[in-house]
Amino acid sequence: MAKEFSRTQRVSQQIHKELAIILQREIKDPRIGMVTISGVDVSRDMSYAKIFVTFLTTDEEKAKESLAALREAAGYARSLLGKAIRLRVTPELNFVYDESLTEGMRISNLVSQAVQSDKARRGDEDAEEEE
Repeated sequence: MAKEFSRTQRVSQQIHKELAIILQREIKDPRIGMVTISGVDVSRDMSYAKIFVTFLTTDEEKAKESLAALREAAGYARSLLGKAIRLRVTPELNFVYDESLTEGMRISNLVSQAVQSDKARRGDEDAEEEE
């Protein structure tokens, strides 16, 4: 039997899809730049939605500025979302910076550095054994 999805999961998927289109086509604020929605959590009563976003920038200050611009545009995005999705109550949008991508990259770099240092150490040991 197929796995059943709860209504909140279906609504969060639909909000994710519609907000991605809205951010791409409708919101013209240059401070926002390239934004990616990485996830949406909707409360059980569907009155609040937490939108996790990432930005295609390495500058943390620029990401904070973009997040502030998104929060300012939340009301407009909510009104457009209400027109796109037929719900009794359109959820209040709360944009949150998703640090999982940058944290994953940091951990990946640490692992790569550890592997390289381990290879270098083994290379030193192998050179000593040959002598």
